[in-house]
Amino acid sequence: MTWLLLTLHVLLIAGFGLRILLRRDMRPDVRLAWLMVIVLLPYVSCLLYYLFGEVALGRVPGRRRLNVREFCQTRGSALASAPGPMSQARPAIPDQWLPAFRYASSINGFVPLPGHRAELMRDGAHARAQMLADMDAARHEINVLYYIWLDDSTGTDVAHALMRAAQRGVTCRAMVDGLGSRALTRSPLWQQMRQAGVHLAIALPISNLLKVMLTSRIDLRNHRKITLIDGRINYCGSQNCADEGFRIKARYAPWVDIMLRLQGPVVMQMQQAFASDWAQSDACLAPPTTEAETEAGAAADDGFHAVAIAEGPTERARSTPQLVASLLACAQREVVISTPYFVPDSTVLDALCAAALRQVQVTLILPARNDSWIVGAVSRSHYWRLLSAGVHIHEFRPGLLHAKTLCLDGSVSLIGSTNLDLRSFDLNFENNVLLHDEAITEAIRHRQQSYLHESDVVTLAQVHSAPWWKRIWDNLLGALSPLL
Repeated sequence: MTWLLLTLHVLLIAGFGLRILLRRDMRPDVRLAWLMVIVLLPYVSCLLYYLFGEVALGRVPGRRRLNVREFCQTRGSALASAPGPMSQARPAIPDQWLPAFRYASSINGFVPLPGHRAELMRDGAHARAQMLADMDAARHEINVLYYIWLDDSTGTDVAHALMRAAQRGVTCRAMVDGLGSRALTRSPLWQQMRQAGVHLAIALPISNLLKVMLTSRIDLRNHRKITLIDGRINYCGSQNCADEGFRIKARYAPWVDIMLRLQGPVVMQMQQAFASDWAQSDACLAPPTTEAETEAGAAADDGFHAVAIAEGPTERARSTPQLVASLLACAQREVVISTPYFVPDSTVLDALCAAALRQVQVTLILPARNDSWIVGAVSRSHYWRLLSAGVHIHEFRPGLLHAKTLCLDGSVSLIGSTNLDLRSFDLNFENNVLLHDEAITEAIRHRQQSYLHESDVVTLAQVHSAPWWKRIWDNLLGALSPLL
């Protein structure tokens, strides 16, 4: 019996070890981390690897989720398949930024197009009020997708706006993540929307938990925040469909978000990302149109260039850190980043340090108190290296800074749902907009400056004076971050 158990033990470790070594899509640091924990904790880690070790949206043979590019091509989308995607961008986008926009275009095949106008919402209340007004003015179609949708004041107001729209003949589609909004999908408000004629869908449902665990990963989530109205208005940013008090994590409130109201061709690109998710969900209603001749095709003659970016496990691996690195490489004077969750991979970490070392002023704004103590510790494990390279780090005090922003040289901005962490890089479906416009970038940069006014500077001296046990703890979690 002893020999049998020993043989099974060796076969278990060898089997999972060979699987890890044979994978072509795994980063070396992730591979090493998994091999280490499988040797040290073989049984628990083998189970964890089966459940969480591979990015799989369906292990069942024959099931495959299309990425946005493939979906758009099957629908004959002109915006996704147009040849020479940078040809229209060259007159208005300076040469300095063309490499970054070219890379952004390669992710989904979306073309950076001119003709955009945007307004930065003052705060969460302003974003809600404007969004509700736009919904009440909708004539044809409203499509929304939220990672977290709570049945609080904001969630209820949005639900009722959709119900009012549906009752006056507007086609309304509402989609939520199966984990982030699981409470809503079991609430009376969800049923009220369905009865009022709002078409509902759940992205990556977890109703059958055992099936999800056997065929996919429970932590593969749709983290997108998309609001599309009449094919001509898109709200893009970090705000979920929830109050600033964020009832489920109220002790970290207020949650400080940022939202941009966009008009122009990028709206249709974002519609295509939404249509891809909707078509591959449990929805019965057909996905929205993705044809360029809708109202979204109307562009302002003097509008700026922008491109939508829809990242996720089905898209090209490592696209987000490579995009961030491309943007940082193009910067010449200043980079300011805000993110609630900072768990960078080596690509982003090296790019931040490299930019600072070549005399670009790089500033990171992070929450002083994170709702994930693990993420907070991992973030701190990188402070010494970043500060030593000349990166400026500030910790935001009042509430949880949830805004995901990147401003470069006062002219280029990246805004959306993506955090600078491994979860957003590898596991989440995200949506962002990359734009070139001095006025909008100045507005976002001004907002970032308001964050800085309510933040504390982190210094090398503070990092050096941290207790030895805290340093060990932070670095240990940092070493395990590829598995988190």
